[in-house]
Amino acid sequence: MGEVNPSCILSEEHRPKHVITEGEGIPLIDLSPITNREGLSADPNKAVEDLAAKIGEACRTWGFFTVINHGVPLGIRRRIMEVAREFFALPVEEKKKVSREDHNTAGFHNDEHSKDFKDWKEVYDFYVNDGMLMPASHELDDPEIVPWFTPWPENLPEFRETCEEYGGACEKLFFNLLELVSLSLGLPPKRLHGYFENQASFARLNYYPPCPKPELVLGTGGHKDPSALTVLAQEDVEGLDVLRKSDGAWIRVKPVPDSFVINVGDVLQVWSNDLYESVEHRAEVNAETERYSIPIFFHPSHDVTMKPLDELVDEQSPAKYPEYKAGKWLNLRMYNNYKKHGFYMRMTDYKVAA
Repeated sequence: MGEVNPSCILSEEHRPKHVITEGEGIPLIDLSPITNREGLSADPNKAVEDLAAKIGEACRTWGFFTVINHGVPLGIRRRIMEVAREFFALPVEEKKKVSREDHNTAGFHNDEHSKDFKDWKEVYDFYVNDGMLMPASHELDDPEIVPWFTPWPENLPEFRETCEEYGGACEKLFFNLLELVSLSLGLPPKRLHGYFENQASFARLNYYPPCPKPELVLGTGGHKDPSALTVLAQEDVEGLDVLRKSDGAWIRVKPVPDSFVINVGDVLQVWSNDLYESVEHRAEVNAETERYSIPIFFHPSHDVTMKPLDELVDEQSPAKYPEYKAGKWLNLRMYNNYKKHGFYMRMTDYKVAA
């Protein structure tokens, strides 16, 4: 990646510029009230109710927030960054031994497209629930269901163990956040848990090399996540930008040591019937320093029907989305990300006409 691949060069309208790096950023939320608890009780105390209210406000106004005192051991958070570095330092020939396939999206790849432009990055994906069941294709009339497995590198002995341990630690954080989100919507804490019994969640190790012309490319182009919630670890190198809902400005997310950045995805937007919105975001690169980030996209089981929750729909607030199988949606989004189609999939494309 010493030269700028022409397929990575963005059209003028998509190039990174006018980023606000000072002033108000996404909310910072301290999860101390729940860190040492095994889930939330059926009758949450005042501290938990206040915490749920803060998360609800962040989901409504930003779609993004940062959490601290989250309960994920700092040791595993640091080790996952170390093994990511070790993996991406391997020769390309070694990394390609665990390349992704068309119908199994885990593994190494460096050809993801955002809005039809190639991203300036390398990626390795692994499944949190390895062997998870997924539709064989995104086609709605194809009933075949197949297991998806992660291709693990054989020459990094601690790699798989570290990834699996990290996925399990972040899964606990996710379910705590899911309960708080449920409370913020006026629902019982575990209202959404059943949708994740056979979850189709996956983690991504992102490597953004330095770029000689960073003003012409993006590490990851502007996009919205297909997940319910995304849990992102980043280091101290900046690069994550969020599109602020209030005015459409790009806002830089300042790294907070040992924190996680959380964002609303398409699935939660549908469940909440647009009370919470999946917000566009992107990753910039720079000319001097490599950057690593690790998101986990928590996605429900493939056979879950995505639709606005019954409790949030009435005559005054009718359902804004039709029913759609969660596995088909994820498969369609992944298919769209690796082909040049001349269009970019958004959940809002499927809204019911008013």
